[in-house]
This record gives sequence, C-alpha cells and structure tokens, in this order.
Amino acid sequence: MEVRVPASTANLGAGFDCFGLALDLHLVVRATVLPAASSERSRVRSLGEPGSANLPRTAESNLIFHAMRLAAERQGTLLPPMRLAVHNAIPLASGLGSSAAAIVAGIVLGFAAGGKKDFWAEDVPAALAYATEIEGHADNVGAALVGGLAVTLTRGDGTVAGVRKNWPEEIRAVAVTPNFTLATSKARAALPASVSRADAVTNLQRSAMLVAALDARRYDLIWDAMQDRLHQPYRQNLIPGLAEILQLPRMPGLLGVALSGAGPTAVAFATEGFDAIGKAMVSCFARRGLNAVVRNLAISEQGAVVTTGRWHGRGKR
Repeated sequence: MEVRVPASTANLGAGFDCFGLALDLHLVVRATVLPAASSERSRVRSLGEPGSANLPRTAESNLIFHAMRLAAERQGTLLPPMRLAVHNAIPLASGLGSSAAAIVAGIVLGFAAGGKKDFWAEDVPAALAYATEIEGHADNVGAALVGGLAVTLTRGDGTVAGVRKNWPEEIRAVAVTPNFTLATSKARAALPASVSRADAVTNLQRSAMLVAALDARRYDLIWDAMQDRLHQPYRQNLIPGLAEILQLPRMPGLLGVALSGAGPTAVAFATEGFDAIGKAMVSCFARRGLNAVVRNLAISEQGAVVTTGRWHGRGKR
C-alpha cells in the first residue's frame, strides 16, 4: 500500500494555531507487510530531502511507525510487521509540515491495518484526533489530512474539530526556506504568556477577514488580513532576514507574506510575479548571510491519498 501526503503551511499570518494550508509537495510512504513466517523486524528506509536518510529506521523510534501503532491500537487492530519505503520531498524542520505529513501517513496506514480498503470521510474526525494528540496542534495535520485550507479548533476538553475549505486555484504559494534550522520548541518559547486585548482583537478581525476575503474573492483584502501581532513579531528576531521579508512592499501579484508555521520558511501568496517575489525574499535572507531555496507551489486540494495497492491486517484483537 502506498500513501501520499502533502506538505502544509500553518497560521497564514493572523490565524495562529487555526489555519493550515496543504501544499503541492509530498511525502510518499510505501508499506509492505512481511510474510507471516518471516523473522524480519519492522524497519523503514527514507530518501529525499537532506537529512531524510538519517531519520530513525526502527519501529520503536520512527514517527511514522509511532502514528501507525497509535491508530491501529485505537481501532482495536494488531499491526503486522512491515517494511516502509519513504520518499520525502518536504524539507525537515522547515515550517512546511514534515512531521505532520509523517504523522498523517502513519495514521492512514494504521487505519489500513484494520482492513480498510480506503480512507473515508467518516474516518477523518478520529484520524484528526489521533494526529493532533501526537503533533500537539491541529493546523498542519488537518491540512495534511484533508487538503485545501483546514480551519481547526480545540475544545476545552481537548477534542478537535475541523472544516475544510477550497482555496482559489489562481493563488499560489512562494515558499522560501533558508539554510537555517529553528526548533519548533524554541519558536514556541519565544511567545509571551499573555497578550493585550488590542492585539487579540486585531488578530481575531484579520483571521476572520481572511476567510471572508477568500470566499468573496476580495484579494485586495488579503494583505491586511495576513497581518499578525501574536507570534511573528516575537519570532522574527530568531530568523535572520524574516523581519525584512515581512516588511516587503507591495509587488505585482503579491497578496500577502507570512512566516510558515514556526519557520524558518517564509511564504508569500500571489497570483502572478512568482519569480520576482521569490527573488525579493531570497535577497532578504542573503543580506543576512543565508542561502535559501525557493519553491513555487500550487495548493494541494487533496490531502492524504492512497495511490497504489491494497493490503489487509491480521484481524481484530
């Protein structure tokens, strides 16, 4: 069985821990169940973006296997020994949802271990809950799971809800990733424990406006709707060049700019002028001594998809 999961960008400026958007850049995982008589242990082989080959190879420590086990156990299923072959096109620790994609891939495979031939809409709430439990927040995993724009919330009891919205086809993402790593834990630690009412209201207005502007095709409002006061002002000092990117002037086709998740990738949304926008963002990093990779990406309207093959687990406990 093979599952294909998109990358994602989270927050989109003002929508901190609310918005996740799936990107046309993918993690592909092929799972092969080992013969029942085999003494071979489960293992994983990873290729792709730098660092992928160094990811944990054993079932005990690999994130995909961990997600598979959790989903299978919650579904009351025994997880058979297997080999995983992983091809990862998502840069690691970059703010483009590499861990979310790995978790979602494992969750979908874990459901398949129970004999599900396909992943259906009725499976999504449970899958979102399992993935959020592992990831700690729902924005990236929501987008990786269902595609498009995922709007999520966490209730007071810890349960999660999400709604998928279509994204305008003409708006693409220009994702610029510097050769710089930033741990999500460090980016989280930079945030204040409380914020002012004015800052909270500012972000509430803008996150609501972003959804409304996209629905109404009022692209002239996206620039204002992506302005943020809750996380980017505190994180920009951790990423050389980010402050300059967030202050880029209007350019033809450019609708808005934001930090992608916890970073260090910066992402711009545009309808044209993608090359010029990418070059302007790269130059901001270059002035601070950082090289950067530009990815001009469409939005993935599909989330996790089983692309080839079928396999069945060994039955219920």
